[in-house]
Amino acid sequence: MDTEALKKSLLKKFQEVTADRLQKIQLGVIDLEKETAEQAADDVARELHTMKGEARMLGLAAIGQLAHAAEDVLRAEREGKTATETATDVMLRACDVLSDLIEDLDAAHTGTSVTEEMVKALSEVSGHPVPALGPVRKPAASAAQPPPAAPPKPAVQAPVAPPAAVVQAPAPAQAAPRVAEPVAVAAPAAKEEEAPNAAKSNSIADRSIRVNVEVLDSLGLLAGDLLVESARGRLRSTETAQLFERFSRLGDRFLRISEDVDVPDDIHKELERAEADLHMLRDDAFRFVRRNGDGINTLHGNLAQLADHVAEARLVPLSTVFDAFPRAVRDIAKTQNKEVDLVIENADIGVDRSMLADVRDALVHLLRNAVDHGLESADFRQQMGKPAQGRIRIRVRVDGDMLHIEVEDDGRGMDTERLKQVAINKRLLSPVQAAALSEREAIELIFRPGFSTREQVSELSGRGVGMDVVKRKVETLGGSVGVQSRQGRGTTITLRLPQSLALMKVLLVRLGDDVYGMPAADVVAVMRIKPDDRMEVFGTLAVRHRGKPTALVALGPLLGLNGGNRFDKPPAVVVRHGDDYAALVVDGFVDEREVAVKPCGGEFLKGAPFIAGTAALEDGRIAVLLHVPDIMTEVRRMARPVTQAPASRRLRVLLVDDSPIARATEGALVKALGHSVEEAQDGEEAYVKVQTNTYDLILTDVQMPKLDGFSLTRRLKGTPAVARIPVIILSSLASPEDKRRGLDAGADAYLVKGELGVEILAQSIDRLT
Repeated sequence: MDTEALKKSLLKKFQEVTADRLQKIQLGVIDLEKETAEQAADDVARELHTMKGEARMLGLAAIGQLAHAAEDVLRAEREGKTATETATDVMLRACDVLSDLIEDLDAAHTGTSVTEEMVKALSEVSGHPVPALGPVRKPAASAAQPPPAAPPKPAVQAPVAPPAAVVQAPAPAQAAPRVAEPVAVAAPAAKEEEAPNAAKSNSIADRSIRVNVEVLDSLGLLAGDLLVESARGRLRSTETAQLFERFSRLGDRFLRISEDVDVPDDIHKELERAEADLHMLRDDAFRFVRRNGDGINTLHGNLAQLADHVAEARLVPLSTVFDAFPRAVRDIAKTQNKEVDLVIENADIGVDRSMLADVRDALVHLLRNAVDHGLESADFRQQMGKPAQGRIRIRVRVDGDMLHIEVEDDGRGMDTERLKQVAINKRLLSPVQAAALSEREAIELIFRPGFSTREQVSELSGRGVGMDVVKRKVETLGGSVGVQSRQGRGTTITLRLPQSLALMKVLLVRLGDDVYGMPAADVVAVMRIKPDDRMEVFGTLAVRHRGKPTALVALGPLLGLNGGNRFDKPPAVVVRHGDDYAALVVDGFVDEREVAVKPCGGEFLKGAPFIAGTAALEDGRIAVLLHVPDIMTEVRRMARPVTQAPASRRLRVLLVDDSPIARATEGALVKALGHSVEEAQDGEEAYVKVQTNTYDLILTDVQMPKLDGFSLTRRLKGTPAVARIPVIILSSLASPEDKRRGLDAGADAYLVKGELGVEILAQSIDRLT
């Protein structure tokens, strides 16, 4: 290799390695303000020293000069000559300038006016003069002016280059898609005690290369196709064995016929030779089938292992994204005069490279919200008995094929009543709709587009764009978002999403003659729907699953296909998205397997609702993979009762029923109409409440202990003080005789629970009140 080519190669490698080193320096500088300051200072000093040596070897004088000036600041801070906060601020600004120089190596050789100003700022803080570079290159008039040194960079950005230990796409400055072997650039001035760390770094470098991510994508698709083809080979092997079995049976028939036929001796000898050949052919065929089957199984196992390794190679440590967050959170908190400690756990867990940008964007919004909306000021926290420094914790864990990322803060939590009022003020909901929301539904208002609790727009928030972006990005990846919040204690937001999109374990189901797939991570159970398990909630069909009512939906009609429930006990798949469950009725189950997911091909599937992709099957068919978040959104829309127009006034309703589930469902129905609800477990308790409280309407069941609904109605209508209160009987008893008994007892209306809907109930209440 000629000298010029070698120099270019070393400069490219320097850009990659130094980008990683700069990220470590920034993390260490931020740690100077924590209890681990001593260890952090040692790490930063070592990285700066190595960067300085490498830069000087390659003639990058500006980088070397900045690293030397930063070393002086670090030394002054350790000796107590400079305040930690001042040193941290100026060194972080120096990191921004170094990042620009790494991308512009021409400026790194000669320096710029920005570099000169940054060196002066570092020298003023440290009190150590730094020798000048000599003539400083001034930017040409036609060239774009360099950015100022003082302002920090935008709040959150991805690192310049991910760690070299991860197989990934090359940095933009690379010309070749692949670097065969990382070149380690060592500083001659490195200390002896750095040897173990250097040896460890070299060991990692020797076991890693940088690969163009497009190559990995192609390998992933190829591995998936080979896996399908090997499955087809197994199918063909089975078919071959069946063909040989048919030939064997045909030979046996031939031999039996030959034994019954009287033939001359010479022909008989020929038949004996044919019989011997037939037995040999049968033995050879058996051995071939066995060897071929063993070979196909071995090949399939190896290809499955290859597909797993390719999928693993596509995983990039989340630290690639997370390493930028401590600096970003510190900058945001400083603009708001807040103190924040960011704790990150298990950042070395990997995520599919293609998902990295979406995961980063989602976490950016969550961290901004946590600092801006969640955490209180230091003074307010101390008044509440909390530590002055707020804490944000990011936890990562893997559950099967799913990745769980929790962002938890110990801030003010969410005030559901305030959320409802904000939604009303922004005309996202009517007052009646807001009043009918449960606590969980009120919290989920934060995912509405345009929703924000900030009255004034700032650089961080107030535009109503944030949490809806998080939800949309996560659900696009086939994941879900969950929120838990306790007022005054804090909020935890959980992102649940697949770890890899290349290969996915799916449950294959049948709808008619077609095969559809659902991510196995979203499948809770498979079951047969028995008639006794069915029920109605809000007039919507449901099934009891693990003791709880779960929406029951025929998947075929929901997807716009023909068919529906054609069995007495139809098969169903119970799926989960966030905290919601649904039982999807299908025509049958096919299998559970790992498939290579491909984007939808052709205009007829591209952009179609409920569809996430396709996968090839070994029998030549194409399985359509369903997008469970879209399906659950439609199920929720179908199950949600239509809210009526605001009533003339808000009624106080007494609901009487001995069943907790019935009280919960009927109470929610009444609240959806904008009325308040109080409950009683039987007629005796209801009558006592009526004596001491004022109600506008009474809804009562019939079959209850102590005092049934008919007897309660007669007693109410026989008491002059409460006789004018309208009484509606809600009962599962639907015979004409039962209805007549209810009206004879004095009920003003009789509604059957199985036929109960929000419209029928609203009409009855309006008529009676």
